[in-house]
Amino acid sequence: MSEDIAPRFLPAGESALVVEYGRAIDPTIHDHVLALDAAIAAAPINGIIETVPTYRSLMIHFDPRATTPEALIEMLGGLDVTPQRDAGKARRWRIPVCYDPALAEDLAEVSSALHLSRERIAALHADALYRVYMYGFAPGFTFLGGLPDELAISRRATPRPPAPEGALLIAGGQALITTFAMPTGWYVIGQTPVRMFDSARAQAFFADVGDAVRFERIDLATFESLRRDAAAGALIAHEEV
Repeated sequence: MSEDIAPRFLPAGESALVVEYGRAIDPTIHDHVLALDAAIAAAPINGIIETVPTYRSLMIHFDPRATTPEALIEMLGGLDVTPQRDAGKARRWRIPVCYDPALAEDLAEVSSALHLSRERIAALHADALYRVYMYGFAPGFTFLGGLPDELAISRRATPRPPAPEGALLIAGGQALITTFAMPTGWYVIGQTPVRMFDSARAQAFFADVGDAVRFERIDLATFESLRRDAAAGALIAHEEV
């Protein structure tokens, strides 16, 4: 393994192992997570069932009848996990978003808490470059890093009513795109018509972990039109060349 960032190996029950590279949302740490994930995919390691990348760690699910955490750790130690960010591999997506008050239920509350105008919040959120760090919590929930510091806001003390599908959420220095309506402690500041998860698609998850995302502002009428197209199966986001 690379010695740039020393990993920690944490057993998670009898059939999973967590390899942790740090404690922060940081591109360098995430590059190590992705490098380990790629190295495992390329290596003939018996017993591994699935790998799940997160902000700072990789969870490895394995068959306890085929291997043990100790054996896995030994085999992982022989892998080359030097991050090699191939610019041609990580894609850059442009995702349409709408910050109209009808779709941004919490924008006024965030504006008051951060002492920023609603337009400034929308501009900061839309103009940032994000990285897809992980999927989690629910199928397709897309956790993004790269939220501007000016938009840092703590989570709510108590969850708010369900946020809709495609909601743009912020809290705890993170940004998120939802796929299902459910209660949340985060703040809804807009919405996208893009379906980040669709089990009917050949690639159910819209973007790969490690891809980059930019937002493209649209008005409410365009949002409604694109949402109908998305419901009909159209992929309404586009990849930047």
